[in-house]
Amino acid sequence: MGTTMEKKNSPFQIFLWIFFGLIIAVMLFPILHIFAMSFSGKDAISRGEVGIFPVDFTTEAYAMVFRNRGIVKSLFFSLILTLVSCCISTFTTILAAYPLSKSDLKGRTFFMAMITVTMYVNAGMVPDYLLVKGLNLLNTVWVLLLPGLISAFNLIILRTFFAGINKALFEAAYMDGCGEWKCLFKVAIPLSLPSIFTIMLFYAVARWNNISDILYYINDSDLYTLQYQLKLMLDTLNLPYEYGQVVQQITPENVKASTVVFSMVPMLIVYPFVQRYFTKGMMIGGVKE
Repeated sequence: MGTTMEKKNSPFQIFLWIFFGLIIAVMLFPILHIFAMSFSGKDAISRGEVGIFPVDFTTEAYAMVFRNRGIVKSLFFSLILTLVSCCISTFTTILAAYPLSKSDLKGRTFFMAMITVTMYVNAGMVPDYLLVKGLNLLNTVWVLLLPGLISAFNLIILRTFFAGINKALFEAAYMDGCGEWKCLFKVAIPLSLPSIFTIMLFYAVARWNNISDILYYINDSDLYTLQYQLKLMLDTLNLPYEYGQVVQQITPENVKASTVVFSMVPMLIVYPFVQRYFTKGMMIGGVKE
């Protein structure tokens, strides 16, 4: 019977392989095209000959990016900022989600309603700016950390995961003399690592790609992130006179592609290490209640 079932399912399995293979190809093509553009010569780009493989291979666009000291400096600053922001945001989200997962918390429904409202209602840019200015956070690293400290969406994911943990485990911990802090660090967090890594990834990607807070609140070049530096480079790009010499092998499209690759590589490196936690955390956190 098992063989018969396998034969019946094999055409469907082949269809799924083909279907999802096509989806993967469609999603990968733009990325591979950008990589190829960043390593291709200007003549091949202008003639439209670049597909998913470089033509007239050159690394001059990357050399231009790395010769910009501001780019290199902002890269290290962005890495540190993303790491610190990710850790602080995740920890504060844990501290908020754990008590909200307790059914005996007084006012839990009210607090969750207020938190959920923030996902749909925003005060606006002007009130945000006046608040940041009133707190003397302009041109400080704190303005890059505090305003987006906790995401309501991430808090709901983690709160749902905490609420799905078997209550018998907490009751056993209470009987052993554990308080809420020990239950959090000895029971809840170890059992919730998939969801915790999931929201860490969300926070890291959001911080890495965000440039709006730099635009609105930062004028100090020492606090420019990599994404903002790359934006400035593209906005002020003047290829024929860049660095006092004529650039022979690159075009604006070539440089744009190299900056895109330069900015997304760190996230591509990190993602494979947390992908299994990300998948498991999203599935479990999304179905438990």
